[in-house]
Amino acid sequence: MTKIMLLLLAFEKEEQGSFSFEDQITVSKNASGMGGSQVYLESNKIYSAQDLIKSIIIASANDASVAIAEHLYGNEENAVDAMNNRAKQLGMTNTLFSNCTGLMKPTQYSCARDVAVMLSKLIKYEKYFDYSKIYTDSITHDGGRETSLTNTNKLVRFYNGCDGGKTGFTNEAGYCLAATAKRGNTRVISVLIKECDSKTRFADCSNSFNYAFENFMAKEVLSKGSEYDVKVKVASGKTDYVKIGAQRDFYVFGYKNDDDKITVEFEVNQIVKAPVNEGDVLGKFYVYKKGVLVGEVDAVSLENIDQMQFLDYVNKIARG
Repeated sequence: MTKIMLLLLAFEKEEQGSFSFEDQITVSKNASGMGGSQVYLESNKIYSAQDLIKSIIIASANDASVAIAEHLYGNEENAVDAMNNRAKQLGMTNTLFSNCTGLMKPTQYSCARDVAVMLSKLIKYEKYFDYSKIYTDSITHDGGRETSLTNTNKLVRFYNGCDGGKTGFTNEAGYCLAATAKRGNTRVISVLIKECDSKTRFADCSNSFNYAFENFMAKEVLSKGSEYDVKVKVASGKTDYVKIGAQRDFYVFGYKNDDDKITVEFEVNQIVKAPVNEGDVLGKFYVYKKGVLVGEVDAVSLENIDQMQFLDYVNKIARG
């Protein structure tokens, strides 16, 4: 499951523009020589970053992981430093990475909570699911040789709603799994560590998903594009008030039958003066659950309002 953090860094760099899935990567002898799970990359041969990322997500390939780490950071040591720095930023206080593959090292450790944190960040990238939902695929090497890929996370095929995750195994850690599933608007994450065998980890993960979907749900509080009953006055505008909506959907996770006492407060954080354009941020919605702040969403204009011109003022005076 260590590879979740490496993948997160790769997707973040892709979003920032410093890395592309179209990059062509020459695989080092060091990367091609990685043991354990691998896709048998050839040293000094060129592979697309997309194929390497796909190999990590689907087949948990150690050789592809090191190749990506070296491409992003120059060497695996620098990549590990970046992984640990990101872990600190995410508040993963019980995690220390010593390599980017997850192969056993005495100084490497983590916990279920921290793994869930980094997986929750990774699945914010929709492109991740382009690969994580694949059950079988292949990559082609120089010369036409093919390596078949089969998803190590069997639940993407056998559990309704499971569309991502990462397996792991060492003698010390046992059989591990971090997986995610979504039904309707409700997405959950399950992390299992030190299971006795592979079959048990998938069964226990399925049971935890079942419990979550039977007892919990994501309740919609704010809906993108919907108008809300809040008053925002527009100075010097052709209309006196602007229609306000949420910039994005917002859900609160909780028990299905629980009275969560959810409240929403609106706060204007700037003077609203015409002209106003659709999508302009005019304030914030603050969402509280039982009096505790659980999130905030930008409040945006749902319409364009032009500035009043001279004739508009004349007509307004004439109307009284």
